[in-house]
Amino acid sequence: MDIIEALSEQFKLNKDRVEKTVKLIDDGNTIPFIARYRKEVTGSMDDQLLRELSERLTYLRNFNAERERIRTVIKEAGALTDEISQKLDNAETMSELEDIYLPFRPKRKTRALVARAKGLEPLAENIYSQLPDAESPEALAENYLSDEVPDIDSALTGAMDIIAENISFDSDLRKRLRNVIFAYGNISSRAACDNIEETVYSMYKEFSEPIKKIANHRVLAINRGEKEGVLKVSVDYNKDDALKIIEKMHIKSGSACSECVRRAAEDSYTRLIFPSIEREIRSALTENAAEQAIKVFSENLRQLLLQPPIKNTVTLGLDPGFRTGCKVAVVDHTGKVLYTDVVHISMGSAERIEKEKQY
Repeated sequence: MDIIEALSEQFKLNKDRVEKTVKLIDDGNTIPFIARYRKEVTGSMDDQLLRELSERLTYLRNFNAERERIRTVIKEAGALTDEISQKLDNAETMSELEDIYLPFRPKRKTRALVARAKGLEPLAENIYSQLPDAESPEALAENYLSDEVPDIDSALTGAMDIIAENISFDSDLRKRLRNVIFAYGNISSRAACDNIEETVYSMYKEFSEPIKKIANHRVLAINRGEKEGVLKVSVDYNKDDALKIIEKMHIKSGSACSECVRRAAEDSYTRLIFPSIEREIRSALTENAAEQAIKVFSENLRQLLLQPPIKNTVTLGLDPGFRTGCKVAVVDHTGKVLYTDVVHISMGSAERIEKEKQY
């Protein structure tokens, strides 16, 4: 990824100007310094735009570093193919990188891992292939019975656990489901206590709104309610619609094994895929809401600090302090500074007299 070009496209800025601005940042110059003293280089970018550009620069560099780390890990495992390498090159978000890396991530003890240890992976592969002339799953399972797999049901359960995990590792499927759920799913909350009417969260006791439309302040509100144990929050999406997407990508009709794979796919979505996507979506909503809240606060504060002086009035400003004294400033009706000083109005009489002797 060409970071300079990506920044130029995102912020609609001249590529050469972005490159020079990035050099200023890399040289250790602070954002306020660049905004004030390097306007001829940046094209008079304000400090807010410079800060956003700097944050995006850091993100893209971390993204590239993570991409190469994942590529190296997969390569060292002897599993890097042209297809995986191409997917890594085309990835645009950290979530997509994580989807690609998921099958190669060091695994905790999962149901599929236990099934593989029992030698059931070949059975899972035979069932998943869903050949038109395949024997029934039960007939296939008979060849894999052992001391650790005493009956057909145990064999099929283990094989379906492996199939479910393999389906959950499909990065293209996860990306498609993530996009669909974000576009058409809802964020919902319901009461988690009996006295919710007595709290500020009463309006969220039976709340549901499309994910793509929910306001940032509502995201933060239901998060606070959940943290305080007043609300239960979830992402809702029609399960049947999600399973149709999975079926198109993983189920082949006309095989005796198709129904077995279909049940494994449903388990994969319910137990593995959806909970992961739900966490990702809620994390993204929270991160965006917090970022926007900070921007709103900073803009409100900026307007407050830049408001004009009070007409025909001389104003005294006071910054309270105990140990170092209170800083005071007097400005006239135009905003011109008339006087500044430090006074010790919080001291007792004896302390004040002693302090005055020092001047």
